[in-house]
Amino acid sequence: MSDNKRIKTALVSVYYKDGLEEILRKLHNDGVQFISTGGTKEFIESLEIPCRSVEMLTGYPSILGGRVKTLHPKIFGGILSRRNIPSDMSQTEEYAIPEIDLVIVDLYPFEETVSSGADDDEIIEKIDIGGISLIRAAAKNFNDVAIVASKRQYEPFLNLLEEKGAQTSIEDRRWFAKEAFAVSSGYDTAIFSYFDNGSNSYFRTAYDYAKILRYGENPHQRGLFFGKFDDAFEQLQGKEISYNNLLDIDAAVSLIGEFDEQTFAILKHNNACGLASRPVLVDAWRDALAGDPVSAFGGILVANGVIDRATAEEINKLFFEVIIAPDYEMDALEILTQKKNRIILIQKQYDFPKIQFRSLLNGSLLQDRDLSIQQQDDLRAVTEKDATQQEISDMLFANKIVKHSKSNTIVLAKNKQLFASGIGQTSRVDALKQAIEKASSFGFDLRGAVMASDAFFPFPDCVEIAQQAGITAVIQPGGSIKDDLSIAFCNEHSLAMVLTGIRHFKH
Repeated sequence: MSDNKRIKTALVSVYYKDGLEEILRKLHNDGVQFISTGGTKEFIESLEIPCRSVEMLTGYPSILGGRVKTLHPKIFGGILSRRNIPSDMSQTEEYAIPEIDLVIVDLYPFEETVSSGADDDEIIEKIDIGGISLIRAAAKNFNDVAIVASKRQYEPFLNLLEEKGAQTSIEDRRWFAKEAFAVSSGYDTAIFSYFDNGSNSYFRTAYDYAKILRYGENPHQRGLFFGKFDDAFEQLQGKEISYNNLLDIDAAVSLIGEFDEQTFAILKHNNACGLASRPVLVDAWRDALAGDPVSAFGGILVANGVIDRATAEEINKLFFEVIIAPDYEMDALEILTQKKNRIILIQKQYDFPKIQFRSLLNGSLLQDRDLSIQQQDDLRAVTEKDATQQEISDMLFANKIVKHSKSNTIVLAKNKQLFASGIGQTSRVDALKQAIEKASSFGFDLRGAVMASDAFFPFPDCVEIAQQAGITAVIQPGGSIKDDLSIAFCNEHSLAMVLTGIRHFKH
């Protein structure tokens, strides 16, 4: 380490005081003098540590209801003065400005105040002015000043004090400056988002809590996750969650969230390979597994019901990466935890963002999450033959799956069980043929099954192939200039067809 600088004077002005006492005592024991104001000054003095008031230094009291306390040349001059510039030092001496070597400050809890449902006036008062200015000033002058910009940085700063006492290196100060600008940029993003009120007039986002993953999509790629995973899930056991695990978990909870009935789903590479809804969870598991027992190996399991012992005993026969459920009975956990690498997650009640974005080319794409799902009243019958109530139920079931499958996709289902799907095909006909072949390979009889498509049929070829396979009802968005050809074929061959008017592409 080079260019160590001793901390002689510290300005401390914080909202959160938990964890601060040990830092203050160590600095005091190393001879550091303190400047502070308001409640922070009272807290420092309660520890029997001397502290000068900002008001005494500046000659001005806190004014405008506390809006102006530290905004003064004697404060900012002491932070921003460059110790290696003679003219800076001459001016600080001329105006009796003390050098400030350390700033410990945090910001008013703006996001917490917004989340609390506070009114506009209270929220506006939680826009920090002095604190954010102190952070930026100290971080800018990291060559001479150390900045601790949030309570999250108390621990690393305390570790630094324990290691080397009240002195910092240029590497230390630059690291804390980087952390400080992360704090200030995130804070400004939150304020912008409040004023923007969801209109997305500019794209600004900020996530803290970076988690370094083992690797990205492939071992040669670096991977990180930014966010508070633990707010949405509790991991009961298992290995570190990987980049691909996270993609699958996101797909799994998005899919299972569509179902009110007790449902079990198995996913592989973000797509459902098995899914069934049943009154008894273990039956849902068995029928989901029957949909594709080959792809289920090493898959992601998700249920919207509590995992009981009977279900756990059946699940335990399969190798899988992750299981997600709202809870687990204790005897079920005793079974599932026998293999220690299994990732076992409890999904908490959590409102996921309604906006999605991804980076591409030299920018980002942003869109509303696809929250549209069709109910029976949304269906428009277009054929002479009406669908039976069972077919309607199965079509709505299949439409939920098709919405969460990679385009082009076709889903075949019967009795609320996924028989097969054709996914990620460049041709809708190929997707259908893939689904039919897959269903046949696992012994499913497609007579009386339904077909769901994520987008319209440009030609009648798909309904022709489906009818030959035994499909009796079709659900699709409609909207092709040749819809009438598909409808005419259905009428000629006694198939029922309903249109949703909503396309569910997923790329």
